[in-house]
Amino acid sequence: MTEFYENPLNTRYASDEMKRIFSADKKFSTWRKLWVALAESEKELGLDITDEQIAEMKAHLYDIDYEKAAAYEKALRHDVMAHLKTYCELCPTAKPIVHLGATSCYVGDNTDIIVMKEGLLRIRKLLLTCIRSLYDFAERNKSVKTLAYTHFQAAQPTTVGKRATLWLQDLLFDLNNLDFQLSNLRLLGCKGTTGTAASFLTLFGGDKKKVVELDKKIAEKMGFESTYDVSGQTYSRKVDFFVLSVLSGIAQSASKFSSDIRLLSHLKEFDEPFESGQVGSSAMAYKRNPMRSERIASLSRYVISNLTNPAFTAASQWFERTLDDSANRRISVPEAFLAVDAVLSLYINIVQNGVVYPLVAEKHLNEELPFLATENILMYCVEKGGDRQALHEAIRKHSVETAKEIKLYGKDNEVLKKIVADPTFGLTEEEAKKILADNSYFGCAESQTETFLTETVKPILEKNKNDLDEKVGIKV
Repeated sequence: MTEFYENPLNTRYASDEMKRIFSADKKFSTWRKLWVALAESEKELGLDITDEQIAEMKAHLYDIDYEKAAAYEKALRHDVMAHLKTYCELCPTAKPIVHLGATSCYVGDNTDIIVMKEGLLRIRKLLLTCIRSLYDFAERNKSVKTLAYTHFQAAQPTTVGKRATLWLQDLLFDLNNLDFQLSNLRLLGCKGTTGTAASFLTLFGGDKKKVVELDKKIAEKMGFESTYDVSGQTYSRKVDFFVLSVLSGIAQSASKFSSDIRLLSHLKEFDEPFESGQVGSSAMAYKRNPMRSERIASLSRYVISNLTNPAFTAASQWFERTLDDSANRRISVPEAFLAVDAVLSLYINIVQNGVVYPLVAEKHLNEELPFLATENILMYCVEKGGDRQALHEAIRKHSVETAKEIKLYGKDNEVLKKIVADPTFGLTEEEAKKILADNSYFGCAESQTETFLTETVKPILEKNKNDLDEKVGIKV
């Protein structure tokens, strides 16, 4: 523990890999790489820059003196200039050409895009791993019978695997959205102070082709196919909204999953992973609270609400540049990534290591099945010549009476006994049992699961089989 506040996303939840992506080392070494890419590209396009200068810059990509940079920033009140001065002290030969023609957003905004791209790739790996884990879960449980709910009231039977396909489909929507945004993510490039590239046009003696080529070269060196066609000093802040919308979508899917798991835990049909020494409650030693699902819900709520930050930021920009975005983006963007990294890690852990209890699920199903069978009994008795309206009214009365007995006196569900004993139906006990055992109550649950897994999910997993993370863990 330290004297000062520490962000729980760093200390408790996010993976080391995601924390490295948004680390100071990653940020400021990328600034230096961008300065190298600029110098190399300007040299290739004819400016008087030497190999010695570029080699000197490359030799000092990672030896960042944070204390010196902090001292400069305290005096200058400008983070880019502080790090530029710190870098140039290490590169005295290159000093005259470092950052030549550029503005602060050249390193700041391009780095933000680069880091968000790496963050999305990390999230994509986790998302695919989560999809694979749910695929296996649904396959294992495609025939396990359970009760489906609407309004959390007993509805019709389904299977555990079929329910899992609903969670899976949400994640596939998220993967599709992530891939779309990732494929459309571009570098800002080198557009100058207001996006007109005026300083670079001057550097290249009015040669507009070289200005355009400079953008292309920098993009290629930094691993991008292209840059945004136009910009002010910054890339449009709508890009941040698009990226965080992907994260919000994943959080929505995970939160819905976590709610279902929490309800299933209450029903005792599913248990989260629970270590041998894990404590569920400081007071009630017998408890096994679904704390991992609760943490998913908690972090997801933060991510979903955080989406208003890039929305307001994009909406409030003035003309070609205003600085009211800076402090907000330093917090809202990294924290969204760190939180979703933790959410997906928890999701994977629960799906891979949780326990389904088929016998408890069957018990709950059997408690409600007599009510669910009444519609089939109605149709069966009508086929035998019964009066539909009279049969319907008799079923209604028996159902109401039985429900009252269950709720007031804790009795078992005896609606079928009442129906068999009622001469209105002319139904034998054997006929009633046969109707009750009819698997048509489950509809196409199992076949829908098999078809969805085989035709929709499996091809995606096969296509991305090298992008899974087999070593996902959680911290607490």
